[in-house]
Amino acid sequence: MTGWLASRAVPLDGLDPRGPVAGLEPLREVLDGVRVVGLGEATHGTREFFLLKHRLLRFLVEELGFTVLAMEASVSASEALDAYVLGGAGEPERLLADLGFWTWRTREMLAVVEWMRAHNRTAEPKVRFAGIDPQFPAASLRWLRDHLGERAGELLGPLAVLGETRLGVGEPLDPAIEAAARGLADEVGAGGPEEAHARTVSQFATLVTRPMRDADGARTAGAARDQFMADNVDRLLEDPAAKVAVWAHNGHVAAGHYARLGAPVMGDHLRQRHGAGYYALGLLFGQGEFRARRLRFGRPDVRRPPVRHRVPAAGRPDVAESLLAAACPRDHVVDLRLGPRPEAVTRWLGEQQYVRGYGATAGRFSYKLTFTPAVLGAAFDGLAYIAHGTCSTPL
Repeated sequence: MTGWLASRAVPLDGLDPRGPVAGLEPLREVLDGVRVVGLGEATHGTREFFLLKHRLLRFLVEELGFTVLAMEASVSASEALDAYVLGGAGEPERLLADLGFWTWRTREMLAVVEWMRAHNRTAEPKVRFAGIDPQFPAASLRWLRDHLGERAGELLGPLAVLGETRLGVGEPLDPAIEAAARGLADEVGAGGPEEAHARTVSQFATLVTRPMRDADGARTAGAARDQFMADNVDRLLEDPAAKVAVWAHNGHVAAGHYARLGAPVMGDHLRQRHGAGYYALGLLFGQGEFRARRLRFGRPDVRRPPVRHRVPAAGRPDVAESLLAAACPRDHVVDLRLGPRPEAVTRWLGEQQYVRGYGATAGRFSYKLTFTPAVLGAAFDGLAYIAHGTCSTPL
């Protein structure tokens, strides 16, 4: 197995996103015919993941004609950041903060945004910035309030609470709020920005009126969120010329199901809809540090800032990072899709392995020993391995 991985590994000639992208040229054949690339990450707080994805984005845009960066970030708030990268006014640090996720308020993400703005000064077609997560819909609520005229009070009054509600904090809201949001969407009708803003509000209302845990995983807020993110990617693809790079956690870009919910994640929806036109690239790291919030009684401790977490090398043969390190200790990318596979490789890719995975949170004491089950050949089309991670840099 290590020999096969070593033969396919594409070593990365550094992670500096400003450097030449010629070293990624082997990915041209791999991504031929692909319209959607899922760029995953094992943690939201690893600096090297930002740097590599910045470099991958440059390759996708400059060499393969990709036109949209779709972020696991607020649909509503991303409109202002999109206007900025297209040359509009604004303070990028504030616009990143408005996305609602501390994970993107980093110097590394700021560099991505400033590169997009600089690229768009001379490039055609321009690359757009889009959010795909319906969370934090305050900008949509404001837009609707300003444009619905006399109807605004009646339609938006029951929905005001959505501007102050955070997913996963507190109990689910009254189902009447979801019904009111659907009524809003029906009232504004189809077409134009009214429909888009009302849809975002309706999606978020669905999330916050559903439980985070349920015996039927398909009824949970997490399952609905991933479906909505996939739906929002597909709306970007309604432009026949669009090619979309999706920036999200490995757990969202993977073509699989939530282990505890049994419900499909965003990547599984995209795989079912687009087949080989969707490429899921998982980003893993061998050891090092990352930023995350601590869990308190099983929930994110949003009152405290993210803190540094440090993990050693896994040291287990059933952990994918261990095998990738043995095959090529350098930072590298390996494609799992193209070319012949020995029977032993096919069997290994179809068996359950384990990977490290932390989102915006990590358990206070258990995180060093926490691993996520994954059938690599089903979940990912390719893997990127970073030998040593360090913490992302907060703004």
